[in-house]
Amino acid sequence: MKIFKRYFLILLFWTNAFAGNAQLQDIKKPNIIFILTDDYANNLVDFMPNLKAMQKEGVTFSDYYVSNSLCCPSRSSIFTGMLPHNTHVETNTKPNGGYEAYMDYGDAQESFCVSLQNAGYKTAMMGKFLNGYLPRKHQPLSGWSDWFVSGAGYRNFDYDINSNGKVLHFGNTPQDYLTDVLSARADSLIRAWKEHPFFIEIATFTPHGPFIPAPRHEKLFNEAKAPRTPAFNKQADSTAPGWLRKLQPLGTKQIDRIDNIFRNRLRCVLSIDEMLGNIRKLLNETGISRNTYIFFSSDNGYHLGDYSMLQGKQTPFDIDIRVPLIVCGPNVAKGSLQKAIVSNIDLAPTFSALAATQLIGESDGKDIQNLLHEQNTEKINWRNFAIIEHRRVDYDRNDPDRQEAEDGVLPSYTALRFHNLLYVEYETGEVSCYDAQNDPYELKNIVSTLPIEIQKKLHSILLAAKNCGGKNGCWGLQMMNFENE
Repeated sequence: MKIFKRYFLILLFWTNAFAGNAQLQDIKKPNIIFILTDDYANNLVDFMPNLKAMQKEGVTFSDYYVSNSLCCPSRSSIFTGMLPHNTHVETNTKPNGGYEAYMDYGDAQESFCVSLQNAGYKTAMMGKFLNGYLPRKHQPLSGWSDWFVSGAGYRNFDYDINSNGKVLHFGNTPQDYLTDVLSARADSLIRAWKEHPFFIEIATFTPHGPFIPAPRHEKLFNEAKAPRTPAFNKQADSTAPGWLRKLQPLGTKQIDRIDNIFRNRLRCVLSIDEMLGNIRKLLNETGISRNTYIFFSSDNGYHLGDYSMLQGKQTPFDIDIRVPLIVCGPNVAKGSLQKAIVSNIDLAPTFSALAATQLIGESDGKDIQNLLHEQNTEKINWRNFAIIEHRRVDYDRNDPDRQEAEDGVLPSYTALRFHNLLYVEYETGEVSCYDAQNDPYELKNIVSTLPIEIQKKLHSILLAAKNCGGKNGCWGLQMMNFENE
């Protein structure tokens, strides 16, 4: 009898131990908060004190690129980890993009949110989803535990939100300012979900045009001007592609307009910065900050006066494709600068890996966990270049990102962004190459000065990049180097 009792107690001990370990493992799963801004450029970071404070406690990726400098294609790549030619979302509107293409090609079923929810996470999508999503027409998507999404919140006032299937309308009072509404929603979810692993994406419409700040910020930065970099109002030389050579220098009125836009963009991002500060404070108050990652980024960059262009994006230049990626969280190297080339196609596999799960589909990117914790990238086998794509966008009056008539129509292109080189091939047959180390503003096309062997190698890699796919297909390609392969 004593022996039986002894064995029973041992069995009970190990049963409780295993149960305790399971609970411990569940507790150890980190929370993830992803703040995705709209049209945010690197030149705005220094105006956000809470973001600067986050940099001191986290890692800043200096070479983070988007796969397409346009809202919907970039966001689709973020959700799936696939390049635009594999998501088939290449523009903002149908037939080659938008919410319809994302759904028609089955991308929604391969989003990281589905993997995280299957792994036991509570998941929330709030703010801007994809171009073409209409709160009164479309329902919440599977994979999201909480859905709080607007379709046309660019003005930050007078908009609809689909809140888990119920349409809410917000008006024009200061309390209706969309970024603040999203901040309040995030606050309530964090409090409600603090005992459970969660993923929350807060996708602001700011600082996208029409650049309307919160009323409390309207009178700030009255003397600010758009950065006068060497590229500002620079007229292209004879080596530039035809679309760029057509542009005329900006006049005084156009420059005044650009400066006014920049001032309003600065005002707009202050509400985002306040939201970030409030979230970080709440995480500390609730005791979950040590187990919570915060990712801050943008869907694309934004040019203002660069290369004599007005305002916009979509070009292969760094001002449009190189955006912030700042991360803080458990065991992240504090105050570090990570120079590895990272892409928005790496986010989906990273979120999945942090949640101890895998994406349903094949990712063209890779998990960056090691880069969060390891500053010496020589120890990590990593990519040598990022792939950037752009499909020529036909004028659509309903597209909030339609190009300015003065800037003409940017042709389709594919680009390779190495550490020290930008290589671009346009559908027109034109080729550009820039020495990013000695010409960081990409002003002089040096392709004609490259040895023929190098030109052929770059062309060969780019052709493969345009059609890469499948398990490790794109990743293996990105490991190549035009100088020694």
